[in-house]
Amino acid sequence: MDSQLRETRIDGEVVYDGGFLKLARDIVSLPNGKHTAREYIKHPGAVVILPLFDDGRVLLERQFRYPLDRVFIEFPAGKIDPGEASLDCARRELQEETGYIASDWQSVCTIHNAIAYSDEHLDLFVARGLTAGPTKLDDGEFLEVFTATVPEMLEMVRGGQITDVKTIIGAFWLEKIIAGAWTPG
Repeated sequence: MDSQLRETRIDGEVVYDGGFLKLARDIVSLPNGKHTAREYIKHPGAVVILPLFDDGRVLLERQFRYPLDRVFIEFPAGKIDPGEASLDCARRELQEETGYIASDWQSVCTIHNAIAYSDEHLDLFVARGLTAGPTKLDDGEFLEVFTATVPEMLEMVRGGQITDVKTIIGAFWLEKIIAGAWTPG
């Protein structure tokens, strides 16, 4: 399917192998037979948790993100470890970052947030039945948690206070889920 658009890898190498990311450079054959190079970031994948309280509030984080030199408002999220299932990662990350555990989990969707230069995917989950507990932040991880309603979140998106793509997509999903218009999974 779509063979008229498909690029085929001929050769390639990892040109940078970091502790978290890898940078690959492949030579590909284009649909017209010409060859070109494609550089992209290899990423292990991540999860995004949409923690929803019974009263309709959501749990959010404020975290400094070094590449853009600012604090962002985000949903809890984290990298999938080798061999780890996405749902197991979501459970782990929610507890580590926020201290909360959830009794009810629903898969929402998978998004690809940087398709032009990365193979990263993000699996989104709604977490309900939240119970507070202690956080288990990674060494060097600093964040603050707070709650907001979905309408307040959407206003933060509209006003530019929330610009993180995974959080924006999660907010739009929650708006539809709460309204009964969309069903997760």
